[in-house]
Amino acid sequence: ASSAPPPGTSRIAREAMLHTRTVFGTKTVPVAIRAVPAPRRMVAVAVATPAVPPAARTAQPMQSTPARQPAVKASQPQTSSSLQSYHDDIDYILYSEEQLKARVGVMGHQLSVDYADKAPLILGVLTGAFQFTGDLVRAMDPCPRGTTVNFVRASSYGSGTASSGQVTLKVDIDPSRVAGRHVILVEDIVDTGLTLTRLRAYIMEQCGAASCAIVALLDKKERRKVEIVPDYSGFDCPNEFVVGYGLDFDEEYRTLPYIGVLRPECYMHKLS
Repeated sequence: ASSAPPPGTSRIAREAMLHTRTVFGTKTVPVAIRAVPAPRRMVAVAVATPAVPPAARTAQPMQSTPARQPAVKASQPQTSSSLQSYHDDIDYILYSEEQLKARVGVMGHQLSVDYADKAPLILGVLTGAFQFTGDLVRAMDPCPRGTTVNFVRASSYGSGTASSGQVTLKVDIDPSRVAGRHVILVEDIVDTGLTLTRLRAYIMEQCGAASCAIVALLDKKERRKVEIVPDYSGFDCPNEFVVGYGLDFDEEYRTLPYIGVLRPECYMHKLS
């Protein structure tokens, strides 16, 4: 057999094949050594990980809203501060979040149709109508061109539960901006009607508005003292003291998402 190294054998391996001998007793025998290819060098290659766009990342689940606490049935009169939350002060819910959203949506759409070409000026009555006004104007879709929003302050309640009949007005708008405009006056509740009667007279007579429509979320007809009917009404209201969705007692409870009847023990101590 040929002892020539196979092609591709390295120089070191060829020399080892030609000159290496193995001794068996007294006889030397040339032994061929199989060539071992030189080991390949390992080269580390850094591979960049492609960035994951924000839209492709897994969204973290939102925490669920804790369940409301059941109403505490008090054995003795308690103040609102002694209960766990404002929810506990509610005797029962009169109009739920879902009912309010649905009804306000219908009212807003009707206003967008009726005032489509009138560029209305929407005046929300502070502070009770702030939530209702915001939801109402968002529901006016499509919104008439030229629609503007402002607020006026008028109150006849103070810290009581019944209308005092003494109406005070604080108007922070320029009458020249009202003159000739079609005004939509947004109120949370029509009770005795004294507040809205004076406010509408101011808008029409002193500011010179072209028209003034009254939009009321609640209409408490049993307590009416003057002849006034809202042009747009959300719900009839029983002769109960209601709070929530902007309505308050002594500046509290406005943040409740529904309208509920306030438990008497939560306000009687302030009237005694």
